[in-house]
Amino acid sequence: MTFKIFSYIKFLLRSTNQHGVHSPFVFAYMTQCLYIKKKFHRKKSINVLLKTIGYFGFETVSIKNNGAVKELVKQTFPKVGFDEKPLDLLFVDEMDMTSFQKIRSEGKLHNDSLVLIDSIHGNQENLEQWNRLIALPEITVSIDMYYCGLISIRREQVKEHFTIRI
Repeated sequence: MTFKIFSYIKFLLRSTNQHGVHSPFVFAYMTQCLYIKKKFHRKKSINVLLKTIGYFGFETVSIKNNGAVKELVKQTFPKVGFDEKPLDLLFVDEMDMTSFQKIRSEGKLHNDSLVLIDSIHGNQENLEQWNRLIALPEITVSIDMYYCGLISIRREQVKEHFTIRI
């Protein structure tokens, strides 16, 4: 419990809103997706997942280890296909460098794929895995939203990390 409190305080001190973002891609994502009033779910990371699918119009999604969330996505976006390659969006409870490298080498991700990782500040180990993951040269955009983290491998994007409040 102490870890989460200190982690949240550090997050608040480092985080910004749309006014501190200078990337057009991330600014548009924040203002036209994350900051819209519509609320799909009470849990923030699932709300981010659903908003992201709708904003980008994703067609292929993979949700690991959470059947209830998969059913919610099916109900909200009936045309979304699951676990087809390549993926537009991958939603996972946790991800380390080895898992990411494996998914990439299997051809599951394309240039515009996003990976949404739940509970990156859930415990010390999750936060350490997140920090090692975003340090990889293949990760060009990372967004720490406290409740979840988003990573992208867009080759045309300059490597940047954002810490934003949602």
